Amino acid sequence: MTAAKGLTLRQLGPTVYLPSGVYSIGTGAIAPVLALSATELGASFAVAAVVAGMVGVGQILGAVPAGVLVSRIGERRTMLLGSSLAVPALLACVFASHVLLLAVAVMLVGLTAAAWGVARHAYMAEAVRPELRARAMSTLGGVGRIGTFLGPFAGSVAVHLMGLKGAYLVALGAAVIASVLLLALPEVPHGRPVFAGAAPALRDVIRDNARTLRTLGLAVLLVGALRASRQTILPLWGASLGLEPATIALIYGISGGVDMLLFYPAGKLMDLYGRRSAAVPAMALLGLAFALLPLANGVVGLAAAGVLMGIGNGLSAGLVMTVGADVSPAAGRAQFLGVWRVCADLGAGGGPLLIGAVTAVASLTASAVVVGAAGLLAAGLMYRWLARK
Repeated sequence: MTAAKGLTLRQLGPTVYLPSGVYSIGTGAIAPVLALSATELGASFAVAAVVAGMVGVGQILGAVPAGVLVSRIGERRTMLLGSSLAVPALLACVFASHVLLLAVAVMLVGLTAAAWGVARHAYMAEAVRPELRARAMSTLGGVGRIGTFLGPFAGSVAVHLMGLKGAYLVALGAAVIASVLLLALPEVPHGRPVFAGAAPALRDVIRDNARTLRTLGLAVLLVGALRASRQTILPLWGASLGLEPATIALIYGISGGVDMLLFYPAGKLMDLYGRRSAAVPAMALLGLAFALLPLANGVVGLAAAGVLMGIGNGLSAGLVMTVGADVSPAAGRAQFLGVWRVCADLGAGGGPLLIGAVTAVASLTASAVVVGAAGLLAAGLMYRWLARK
């Protein structure tokens, strides 16, 4: 069969989007309680922050091995393995009796998330019709954001009833349900290219695609940094203005709501007019929002900056996955996408660290300007290295 006979968005609903949404609810449920679990075990705030950050460490460490695993056993088996291994990892979080054990368990949760994410990306890159790729990827990103948004609410109910362990049990249940739903995932509906000999080695894939990783890989790293920085700097700026936590949460929620409304339009824009059409304005708007943040001296100004960030982030929904699928080689696709994910995850981990470092050395205002400049640089790189159509 030909690539034109790939899956449509409607066909992806029950087999890809539904399990992804369920899995994301679990991820969102535990996000607010990771640091709290560490403090319950006697950790300081600084150590608790490190424990919460171990999810990102696990995702970075797990991405490349996940790509290799996909190339050997396939996408569905890797996703099933990842969601299945999440169960003992989450149980380890519940029963951890020492901060170090909790940190290891949290890292394992990140490793399983990496396996899930890389395998899902590789599956979508193979299975979706090329003319629908951006819409499919942006919808996947949107479903994930909705699940992550709903997760803390489900987790809060469970925490109210059972304590902190309730959030982990919500995530455990989500992982089990996602695994069951994955059993209905069909095989890639068009034949993969057949290559003589064994699948290419990871080092060969990296060597053959080094130019792409140096150029667009850097741009994707900046995209990850901007997205993560938005989640950090909005609350910090609100606190610096002396706003109440409830007000800051409302502004953050409005920004997230604007973000979620744009995921499908962003995908359609990329499919119809090329990846540049969404990537460049998205990064420019994010950069501009950060750069203008020092002018926000009250609720209205911070809300305006938050809305602008939401528009920019929403326009970039599915961007990293879409571009990764576009530039991935037919031979060694899964290995490449594992490395590609590392680029994005390094940025996501580095963005908040950059804000902290610049704020410590200079000020929060300086950190906003630096991240804003990174946004404009990302826009320039996307314009330079992405094809027009």
